[in-house]
Amino acid sequence: MAEPSAATAAAPAGADRTVPVTTADVADAPASTAAIYRALLRAQVRAQASYRASFALDLASNVIFLGADLLTVLVLFHQVPALAGFTLAESLLVFGLAALGFALADLAVGNIERMKQHVRTGLLDAVLIRPLGVLSQLLVLDLGVRRVGRVITSTAVLAVAAYQAGVRPTPANLLLLVVTPLAGAVFFGSVFVATATVAFWWVESGELSAALTYGGRDFTSYPMTVYGGWFRHLMAFGLGFGLVAYYPALILLGRPDPIGAPAWLGWCGPLLALAAAALAALVWRTGVRHYRSTGS
Repeated sequence: MAEPSAATAAAPAGADRTVPVTTADVADAPASTAAIYRALLRAQVRAQASYRASFALDLASNVIFLGADLLTVLVLFHQVPALAGFTLAESLLVFGLAALGFALADLAVGNIERMKQHVRTGLLDAVLIRPLGVLSQLLVLDLGVRRVGRVITSTAVLAVAAYQAGVRPTPANLLLLVVTPLAGAVFFGSVFVATATVAFWWVESGELSAALTYGGRDFTSYPMTVYGGWFRHLMAFGLGFGLVAYYPALILLGRPDPIGAPAWLGWCGPLLALAAAALAALVWRTGVRHYRSTGS
């Protein structure tokens, strides 16, 4: 009888329904780490897709959630012709860049926010004794395949917004349209990992994680000029969220920053992403080294 392997595939119908991935699922994989992860990911996709109706509903619900955020922007512009000096098309460009970056991060590493459950249930203890990377194992435990719908929808929103905003298809602009969401994904993914690591010391840290991840997503979804005072400086420059979508959007739109920041900030997204990834890796390694079992 096959023993459970290093991963348990979560069914799309709910967080508590799981489908065990047995060693039979990876028995034919070559004995290399990359091959093992590919086999586990394939098993995850098969397991989640086996609940066809539930999987389809989850895909649709993720699109609806993004649609609700988009509807908020549209409702605002139904009441006002411009938002802090930005038209609807210009604001949707900012929204699209931020939404796609966040959707990619949520697809890849979003399930790490369940770290507090892993610590509380003792699953993390089991992961630590396996000869594979701790973080990579946790990421494949519940790969959010159903979140791909949000990625596709965000891409469509960004493409339509860029067209409506009159973004010129120059090589530099096309490069920025590709690089910005990817850098945003790395940045948001780093925030996911760094805030989830707090659960190593403080199990009930979900509110902190949500404030920085989903709060950061909401901040980047609008032109930065709608915010004011210390809050804008803290979120935009202190934590770096202003470089995720707002400043790249200014370059794409060919307009100066109303608050007087230099235009080259729009190209600093990849540097921010690298710095955030390095910091998140340091925090993660520190947390793993100092983790003590809950005893559960």
